[in-house]
Amino acid sequence: MSCESETIDVLRESGHKMTPQRMMILTSLRHASGHLSAADIFEQVKAAYPYVDISTVYRTLTVLKEMRLISETHMGGGDATFEWVASERHHHLICRHCNGVTLLDHTYLEKLGSQIEREVGFHADIDHFAIFGLCADCKRETASN
Repeated sequence: MSCESETIDVLRESGHKMTPQRMMILTSLRHASGHLSAADIFEQVKAAYPYVDISTVYRTLTVLKEMRLISETHMGGGDATFEWVASERHHHLICRHCNGVTLLDHTYLEKLGSQIEREVGFHADIDHFAIFGLCADCKRETASN
C-alpha cells in the first residue's frame, strides 16, 4: 500500500472526504524535503490544478494538523511552515546568529512532556518545536570577541 493510500484511508476513517485538491496537498507535504508554507503548497497545487483556492489549502492543513499528521512550526521567518511528521517527531535548534538549523531528537522534549503531565497533570502536545539560541560555533565566536 502506498503512503498516499494509507493517508487516504486514515482521512476517510475519520470522516473526511478525499478530493483531488486534498490529494495534491497531501502529496506536496509527504514528498517535500523540508518545511513548506501554505503559500508554497498553494503554488505547487495551483500549478497542477489552477482552480484551487488558498482557503482549501488552509482547511486541509487544519484537518491534517488536528489529526497530528503534520506539524506547524514558526521557524523565525514570518510565515508558519508545515511538515509531514506522521510517526517521526523531531524538533529544531535554530541559531539566531548564523541561522543554522540542527535537528533535535524528540526524546528530549518527550521527557519534558512526561514531567509536565506527572507534576501538573497537563498532557502537552509536544510534537514539533523550534528552539532559538546560539549554536556552539557562534557561541564560541561571541565569547572570543
